[in-house]
Amino acid sequence: MSIILQALFIFFARILDVSIGTLRTILLVKGNRRIAAVLGFFEVMIYLVVLGKVVGNMNKPILIIAYGLGYACGNIIGGKIEEKLSLGRVSAGVVLKEKCDEVVQSLRDEGFGVTIFEGMGLEGKSHMLNIILERRQIQKLNKAIYKIDPNAFITVTDIRSSVGGHFVPKKKF
Repeated sequence: MSIILQALFIFFARILDVSIGTLRTILLVKGNRRIAAVLGFFEVMIYLVVLGKVVGNMNKPILIIAYGLGYACGNIIGGKIEEKLSLGRVSAGVVLKEKCDEVVQSLRDEGFGVTIFEGMGLEGKSHMLNIILERRQIQKLNKAIYKIDPNAFITVTDIRSSVGGHFVPKKKF
């Protein structure tokens, strides 16, 4: 096999194993241990094959560069894949100084479960909304809120697990 083909093989195989590793880590953190274990098996198998090709050819810098570039690109691509899959649930905290009733009604009409807390901020009375949602719904939530109150403050935090509460049933096609 030519040196260029070897470099391309190493580059793309490294992208694949690092992308798998990114997904494996995310699934493990979210409690999906079995799927993470299966992905880990394939990740390590690819890694060992690629590492063997590089270690056996340390006098060929192009292979070392392909290995490093594949690793870097694998991190980017793995992150993009995870972003597209939008795995799991998040908790959104929304701070509103005005238009609380309007925002809450709009969110509930969109199918979001909303819990409201009243508070006092630096500039006076405010409301804090707590919303648990699927990660893929974040953009929908932001649009619904900012359409009514462009000054809303929104934070989003990953959730490892949740039990109970109000969730809109998933549509079955």
